[in-house]
Amino acid sequence: MSEAQPKNAEDLFRFLDELGIKHTTKRHAPVFTVAESVELRDEIAGGHTKNLFLKDKKDNYFLLTVEENATVDLKTIHQTIGAASKVSFGKPEKLMEFLGVIPGAVTAFGAINDTEGRVKFVFDEALMEFDVINCHPLANDQTTSIASKDMLRFMDATGHEALVLKVSA
Repeated sequence: MSEAQPKNAEDLFRFLDELGIKHTTKRHAPVFTVAESVELRDEIAGGHTKNLFLKDKKDNYFLLTVEENATVDLKTIHQTIGAASKVSFGKPEKLMEFLGVIPGAVTAFGAINDTEGRVKFVFDEALMEFDVINCHPLANDQTTSIASKDMLRFMDATGHEALVLKVSA
């Protein structure tokens, strides 16, 4: 296990720039929940995300990224995402180890820190219908807007084959 510092927002922005991916970021007070971030809706257009860091009994890890109001049935989602068993939430230590983020700052952009490919990234079909999606850029005091198709390019560039599946009810 490497003890390297996880990449931060500036590293992420540099990586997106190198890929030629357009992105905009708005700074704001730290938000830890979807409820706290609702006031930003008028200022930031597009699909806003909710992220579920999950694991199965065989220590396979998944990050589900869905639209903020989506409902995910955790009792049956394992069948959709290819988990070995029913899933539970991953521990904060694993979140930091694999994605370089703390609870409240969970984001698909964490793929930039998952250099060993420990996490399978799954995007909800309904979220990916938005032209633009909004995610924390590895910290919860900013929101980065990126084209949904560019998010898939970003995933590819980090060595992850992101799945787009119907995971919300």
